[in-house]
Amino acid sequence: MSTGFSIPPFPPPAAVSGCGSPLPADRERAPRARAPTSGPAPHRHQHQHQHQHQRRESVRSYARRGRLRRMTVDVLRRPALAERRARVAVAVLFFTNGALFANLLPRYPQIKADLGIGNAAYGLAVAAFPAGAIAAGLAAGALVRRYGSARVAVGGTLVTGAGILAAGLGGSVALFAGALLLAGAADAVTDVAQNAHGLRVQRRYGRSIINSFHAIWSIGAVTGGSMAAAAIALDVPRGPHLLFSSLLFVAAACVALRFCLPGPDGEPAEEDATPDHHDREPARGTPPGARTGYVLAALVLIATAGTLVEDAGNSWATLYLSDSLHASAALAASGYVALVGAQFVGRILGDRLVDRFGQRAVARSGALIAAVGMGLALAVPTVPGTVLGFAAAGFGVATLVPAAMHEADELPGLKPGSGLNIVSWLMRLGFLLSPPVVGLVADATSLRAGLLVVPLAGVIVLLLAGVLRPRRP
Repeated sequence: MSTGFSIPPFPPPAAVSGCGSPLPADRERAPRARAPTSGPAPHRHQHQHQHQHQRRESVRSYARRGRLRRMTVDVLRRPALAERRARVAVAVLFFTNGALFANLLPRYPQIKADLGIGNAAYGLAVAAFPAGAIAAGLAAGALVRRYGSARVAVGGTLVTGAGILAAGLGGSVALFAGALLLAGAADAVTDVAQNAHGLRVQRRYGRSIINSFHAIWSIGAVTGGSMAAAAIALDVPRGPHLLFSSLLFVAAACVALRFCLPGPDGEPAEEDATPDHHDREPARGTPPGARTGYVLAALVLIATAGTLVEDAGNSWATLYLSDSLHASAALAASGYVALVGAQFVGRILGDRLVDRFGQRAVARSGALIAAVGMGLALAVPTVPGTVLGFAAAGFGVATLVPAAMHEADELPGLKPGSGLNIVSWLMRLGFLLSPPVVGLVADATSLRAGLLVVPLAGVIVLLLAGVLRPRRP
C-alpha cells in the first residue's frame, strides 16, 4: 500500500558519526583496526600514559556513582510526612509519661503529713508504685500484640492519670497505696508500648531517634515537677492541681494517637535497612535459641546497669554529699542535678553518636567515662570532684537503656514486643532492688563503698557491650 512518499535507505554505519555527520570510514574504524605488521611499535610510555588516564577516568566514574548512590539512599530514607508526624506523636507520649508522675512527687510530703503516717508506713505505701509496675509489666507485650502499641500507650496514659489523681485524693493509706499500685501497673504498660512504637518509627526513619524520645521524657519530668512546685507555691489544692494536670496530659496523648503509625506492630523485617544480628558477639558455636537467650540476658544486665547508676543519683547523691562530704543542703542537691542534666545532654547527642559510631562503641565509651569518672570521684572524695563524677556517670549511661530496648526489640525468634517487654520488666526489678543493696553495703561499711556500684556498672557494660550493634557500613 502506497503512502505517497518513500523512505530513503539508511547509510552504512561507517559513514555516520555520533553527531550525525559523515566521517571517512578509515577514521571511524581506526581505533578497532589491527596493528600494522610493519613499522615502529607504539612506545611503552604511551601505553602507560593511556593506562593511567583510564584509571583516573575509572576513579572519577566510581566517585560519581558513589555520590549518586549516597544521594539516592538519602532520598529513599527521607521520612515521609506521616512518619514525621508519628515521630512528634511518640515524643508527645514520652513527654506526657514523664510529666504525669512528676506532678505527684512534690506532693508526697504533704500527703504523708495529711495521712499522719510514719516513715515505715510511708515507705511501704510508696513502694506500691514499682510493685505495680513489676506485677503488670509482663502483660504489656501481649497487650501490644493484640491492640497495637499506640493504643496501649494512650490507654495506659489514661489509667496512669486516673491512678495519680486517686493517689492525691486518697484519704487513707490503703487508698493511697492502691492508687499507686494501679498507676505503677499502667505506667509500666505505657513505658513498653511507647518504646515499641518509638522503635517502629525509628525503623521507618532508618536511623537512630530513640534517644531523643528519652530526652523528651526528661523534659516532661522537669515540666511536671515545675508545675507541681508552682501549684504548691500558689497554694493550689492537690485535687484541682492533679485533676488539671491529668486531664491536660491525657488529652495530649489522645490527640497524639491520631498521628501514630497505623496497622499492626508485627511489621516485616524489610523496614530495618540492615538487620545485622550476625555482627553481635555472643558465644560462637551456640545454636540460635541459646544465642538469643545469651543476648537477651546481656541486654537485661546492660539496661540494669544504666538504672543502677540512675538510682545512685536519685537516692544517694544528695545524702552522700551532705552526710559524708559535709556539703550544704543547696550544694548537696547539685549531685543529682548534675547527673540528670548530663544524662539529658547525652540523650540529645546520643542519636547522632549512635548513627556515626554504632551502639557498641557509644556504650563502651560511655561505660568507660562513667567508670573512670565516678571511680576517681570516690577514690579522691571532694565535693566538686563528686559532682563532676555524677555528671560523668549520667552522661556515660545516657544511651544504655534505649540501646538495650532497641536491641531487644530486634532479636530474632521472639514474638513482637517480647524482648522489649522482658528487658523492661527485669530492668524495673533491678531498679527496685538496687536501693536496699546499696543501703546494706552502706550500713555494713560506708556509703562511699556502697556507691562503688556505679563504676562496677560501667565495668559490666564494658564486658557485655559486644551484644550491641556495631557501626553500620
